Order: sequence, then C-alpha cells, then structure tokens
Amino acid sequence: MRVMAQIAMVMNLDKCIGCHACSVTCKQTWTNRRGMEYVWFNNVETRPGLGYPRRYSDQEKWKGGWELDRRGRLKLKQGGRLRKLAEIFANPVLPTVEDYYEPWTYDYGNLQQAPLGDDYPVARPRSLLTGKPMDTIRWSANWDDNLGGTTEHGSQDPIVQKMREKVGETVRFAFEQAFMFYLPRICEHCLNPACVASCPSGALYKRAEDGIVLVDQDRCRGWQQCVTACPYKKIYFNHRTGKAEKCTFCYPRVEVGLPTVCSETCPGRLRYLGVMLYDADRVAAAAETTDDRDLYEAQLGVFLDPNDPEVARAAESAGVPYEWMQAARRSPVRKLICDYKVALPLHPEFRTMPMVWYIPPLSPVVDAIAESGHDGEDGDNLFGAIDALRIPIEYLAELFTAGDVVPVRSALGRLAAMRAYMREVNLGTAPEEPSTEIEEMYRLLAIAKYEERYVIPTAAMADAHAMEEAALASGCSVDYDEGQEAADGVPGPFGDDSGKKALPLISLENFHAMRRRQKADRQEEV
Repeated sequence: MRVMAQIAMVMNLDKCIGCHACSVTCKQTWTNRRGMEYVWFNNVETRPGLGYPRRYSDQEKWKGGWELDRRGRLKLKQGGRLRKLAEIFANPVLPTVEDYYEPWTYDYGNLQQAPLGDDYPVARPRSLLTGKPMDTIRWSANWDDNLGGTTEHGSQDPIVQKMREKVGETVRFAFEQAFMFYLPRICEHCLNPACVASCPSGALYKRAEDGIVLVDQDRCRGWQQCVTACPYKKIYFNHRTGKAEKCTFCYPRVEVGLPTVCSETCPGRLRYLGVMLYDADRVAAAAETTDDRDLYEAQLGVFLDPNDPEVARAAESAGVPYEWMQAARRSPVRKLICDYKVALPLHPEFRTMPMVWYIPPLSPVVDAIAESGHDGEDGDNLFGAIDALRIPIEYLAELFTAGDVVPVRSALGRLAAMRAYMREVNLGTAPEEPSTEIEEMYRLLAIAKYEERYVIPTAAMADAHAMEEAALASGCSVDYDEGQEAADGVPGPFGDDSGKKALPLISLENFHAMRRRQKADRQEEV
C-alpha cells in the first residue's frame, strides 16, 4: 500500500443555476491576458449540448484519454511514441479555433467618434486574434446555453448519439419534452492523467503533495500533445507565448487553506473541497478494468479510509502530514463519494480516474410529479418517478457511469429518501427513531457552513514561502508576459507584496487575512 493524498472536488448539480459566476471570476483571475481570450479554465455547459470545445467528449474524433490494447494494458488513445514522434511538429488531432470560438470585441470607438450623419453608427465585431472585422459570429463558449441551439445542434451531442444507437429515438427535442441541466467543468486533476503521460518534454506533472496537475512553463515546448491527450479538453494553447496552460486548482489559495476562486464565488454553494486518500499502487490496475461499466466501482476501490488504523500507519510511513490525515477524516468530499455514494465521476470510460465528481440532478423529477397533479415531495411518488425523470436516467448514466444506470439510480434514490425524510421532519411526522446519517447528509448538502464545505489543510508557512519563491524564480507568472518582471509598485501574481522585488515575501499573510475576512460573520470580527 502506497498512500497518497489529493485535494478533490464534488459539485452538486441540483444547486447549479447556470449563472456563470464561477466562469467569470476564474476568467478574471487566471486568463485575463493576451493569448488567452478563448480560454475558459472553468465553464458551465448546458446538457444536452455540444460542450466546450464542441463535442469534446467524442474520443473517436479527438483521441483523448486511455484505451486497452490487445493484452489488456493501458495505452494512450492518441497512439504510442512512434506516432507522436511522427506528428510532433504537426499534430493533426487538435480542436481548431472554430471548435472553441474566435474571440471578438466590438468597435465601440466607431459609436463614440463617428461624425454626425444620416446613418446611425454601429459597432461591428472585430477579432481579438487578428484585429480584423468579422462578417459573422458563428460560435461561442455558451452558444447552446439554456437549450438556445438545441433544435439545431442537440442531435450532435455525442451522448445523445450514443443513446440513440442503443435504445432508438429515446431523446427528442420537441419543446414540450425538452430537458436540461447545467454542468460546470474544470480540469479533473486525474489520478491517471493522460496529459502528463503524453507530454514529450515532461512539462506536465502531478504534484505529490496535493495531486494538483500543473504545467511547467519553462519546460513546455508547445508540442500540444497534451491538448489531444486530455479527453476533457481542459488544456489550452496560448498562441502568444507558445505554451500550454490549464486550470491550476487555484493552488496559491489552496496552499493557505482558501478554496478555489470558482468555489468561493459560487452563489449556489454547490462545490465541496476536501482531501481524499488513495493507494497509488492500485491506480493502474483500476484503470485497466476491462468493462467500462466497472470503472466507477474500481475507482472507489482505490480510495482509502483515513479512519482505518492500518491506513493511518501506512500514511505516516509515506510522509502524509498529520494535518492532512485529520482533514481527510473530516473531508466532505469523502463523505459524498464513499460514505453516502451520491457523487459520481465524469466520463470514467476515459480511464483517467477523474477527481472532480458530481451529484446528479434530482430537481426535475419533483417538477414533473407536481405538473401531473401529485405531491412532488412525497416519498412514494419520488421513488416511483425516478425512472420517469424528464432527464432520462440513461443520459445521466452515459455521462457519469459509462452507461451503467444502477449507480445513478442508487444515488438518485438516496437523494429522494433524504428529501422525503426531511419533509416528514418538517411536518412533524418523522419516525420515532431519527436517521442520523440522513440528517448529516442533509446538513452537508443543504445548510453546511464554510468550514464544512471546504476542509483544506494549509501548507506549512516555510513550505509555502518556498513554493512561491520557486514559482517566481521559474517564471510561472500568470499576470505577466514571458520575461517581463514586476515593476516597483506593481503587484505580483500572488498578492500585493509578491513579485521579483527587493521586499520580503508576505503574500501568505495577505492570504490568511483574506481568509479571516471572508469567513467573518460581521465586519468587527476581522
């Protein structure tokens, strides 16, 4: 047993309202510079839909993730070393700008400065890549948001196509039969990342201390093999710097115990952060599970129980800090994934062992029952209607469990049981013996406070200083172009007092002050 720890995330899709607050704040924090106009480390997709970039989940086209060879061993779907060597200077399997979208702005100066005349001036769209006027805007990151383009593009959703191949015309897009839900996506920070295995220069790496997958900007040579290898298409190429970039899981914040920016700014409070312990020696065997439908249970078998004395001893021998073990025991992510089993992985059939999991949406079933004239919160009605969800359970299964409907139905059943039980509690008709587990799950999913949703162990102060110094020394700035140094009086990338200046590095204190301010109930508590 080789115990390792990772910061993981769970998102409750029942709470996502599609407001894109997480996308906007992430964009403003991490990708607000030239060369990153089309890049969304965090995006919210409407399902069914094509996603971002378009049809990213179709690995027959994009060749991302892993597959098994004839001997049952893992191999990259994009091919081995010889194929990558042959294509290293011209990778043919890459999304084009049209698959993302050509970023644009509007010629507002024409509105403000046009001379007086008979015609009303207009603001024509202008490409942010070429600077030239654009005749037509054909696609964007949220082009099919809220089913906006479903009648035209819905049939191109890879999951819809797969369902139709299996069960016929189950999914139709008539307005009265439409269904939708929102799916926020970030990098999965996988246990078995294909992007790391595919990089010829070794620029991508998975941090041993917390499992976050990062790109070393100094070592990246812009081969873009990682863009092909990532089945979630969450690695982007900065055409200005010639480097690959991706979600960093807000590691400067996580190192001081702060949640990611997307988690902090989510109005629905749908994200949970915590520590997961896993056996690194089991990862490869789990990823080599023959049947795609067994991959969910295989990954559950990789996770370890921090309350097990044997695991605790192995973790201590492996150098897992005591604070991380304590955080793992209180982890909300572990409770949702392993204890309550209501969270599921996104596309486990890619065999990357993703570490961002999702609680499937149950809300539409309540609305569907209520529309039929019955009580949508009644337990018997809820259980009976799970298979009649407006969102087909087969669609959720293709998304989260490689087509196996049993774990999805089980997760929805637990959520329905929680709703029915808490309704009885509120009406005073609950059974005499209360269900502690259901009440704890309800508290976590509905009314949990900041410290319960985000259980993040902080890095030691000296270690965090060393991490910042190493990042600055290696030129891993996210706010400056390559080679540009922070000028006097200009904030660095990690706080007001960070950067290449002859000043003490005290950004960690800034982060702790920010954390106290964000957690305070009243201003005077800061």
